[in-house]
Amino acid sequence: MTRVQANLLLLLAGAMWGMGFVAQSTAMDAIGPFLFIGLRFAIACLSMLPFAMWEARRSTGALTFIDKRNFLVIGLLLFAGMAAQQVGLLTTSVTNSGFLTGLYVVMVPFLAVLLFRQWPHTVVWPAALSALAGIWLLSGAGSVALTTGDWLTIVCALFWALQVIMIGRSASHTGRPVTLSVSQFGITAVIALAIAGLVEPINLSAVGTALPEILYAGIFSGGIAFTLQVIGQRYTTAPQAAIFLSTEAVFAALFGAIFLGERLPALGLAGCGLIFAAILAVEIVPALRNRQRSVA
Repeated sequence: MTRVQANLLLLLAGAMWGMGFVAQSTAMDAIGPFLFIGLRFAIACLSMLPFAMWEARRSTGALTFIDKRNFLVIGLLLFAGMAAQQVGLLTTSVTNSGFLTGLYVVMVPFLAVLLFRQWPHTVVWPAALSALAGIWLLSGAGSVALTTGDWLTIVCALFWALQVIMIGRSASHTGRPVTLSVSQFGITAVIALAIAGLVEPINLSAVGTALPEILYAGIFSGGIAFTLQVIGQRYTTAPQAAIFLSTEAVFAALFGAIFLGERLPALGLAGCGLIFAAILAVEIVPALRNRQRSVA
């Protein structure tokens, strides 16, 4: 697979995730967040399982203990991120959720310093200030008092950042990207369904009402999109992958406007612009400087 093809897969994943914000929001008119997560990823797991089995038959080597441990960690991170995001959507808008989730692209370099002592490019620090300013504008440019849903979405972004780091460290050398995806789907589904059984009402009629959203989120923005992420990260650079995946924020705002009639005031749009500019700057500027040095 060429780098261009991989980037196109990542762009498609971003679009599917953006549309998924709408499905995630409207589904909770009928069912609880954990039941939605559990059903969504159970469907994602089942939809991709045949491909994982085919992949396993073609594989020449068995998964190591470290591979299995990493798959487990990635699955736990996926569940934690999804839970924070889904519960957050109860008290925040699709547009806010899409842009705040995109903060994970800015968080990745910080976590790389904390976890692996890998210092980021200097552009990261002004980009982080830009992102914080964007959050302030997004909250109304008054006192910094984000809703509970906004804070949960920021926590979600932290877990997404950790997941991206772990996938980057695991997917490239295992040769089993679909198996990784199915593993994280299964772990997330089991945990979410167990919690839903304890704290949420299970109503088959309500599940039927939310079934279109569950199927879209399970098959497309779940099974297909997350698998495209894992596959794409094997064939393109991390900066390019982050740029294309971060377009989910743009698609979330677009689909939120089309399907839910959500509108942001001018300050909110400016805030979204600052957040998105920070996301792009933290990835594009280092790549441009490296290219200039190679030309020189």
